[in-house]
Amino acid sequence: MMQPVIIGASAAFGGALLALLVYHLAFVAPALRRAEQALAQHDDLLGGGAPGAIARFAALENAHAALAGRTERAESRLRELDSLARTDVSRIGFVRYDAFDDTGSELSYAFALLNREGDGIVLTSIYSRADSRTFGKAVERFVPLAAASPEELEAISRARGDGALLQK
Repeated sequence: MMQPVIIGASAAFGGALLALLVYHLAFVAPALRRAEQALAQHDDLLGGGAPGAIARFAALENAHAALAGRTERAESRLRELDSLARTDVSRIGFVRYDAFDDTGSELSYAFALLNREGDGIVLTSIYSRADSRTFGKAVERFVPLAAASPEELEAISRARGDGALLQK
């Protein structure tokens, strides 16, 4: 009577062992291979142990310090160039026109020379058959400080880049 129970228990134990073997081959063995590969990559990255890792971290630290120095020099130069750009003449407007009905070829002109803040000058040369006159007017924030002709306002507008005539 005990024999059928022992046979049944043995069969159940054998089935359980077979299920464990299938589980091991299907899931555990591939996971172990991936873990071994990750461990090998880890060891390669560390250069074979702590002394290699320390040397690599020191090299990274030195490279970071050098990069920080270069970044600071670049930022300093950028601040210098930005300061210079505020005052340089980077906006130019030019208008040619006929100041008098009896002259042609648009020999009169208004010439605006401004920085990016809109400060600078507008020069005007008026040509006639008898003589030529030149005038200069200060400009602040794209607005002339003295009464301006439509041509001077147009030159300032072109220098500003907005295409609209400015009013004083």
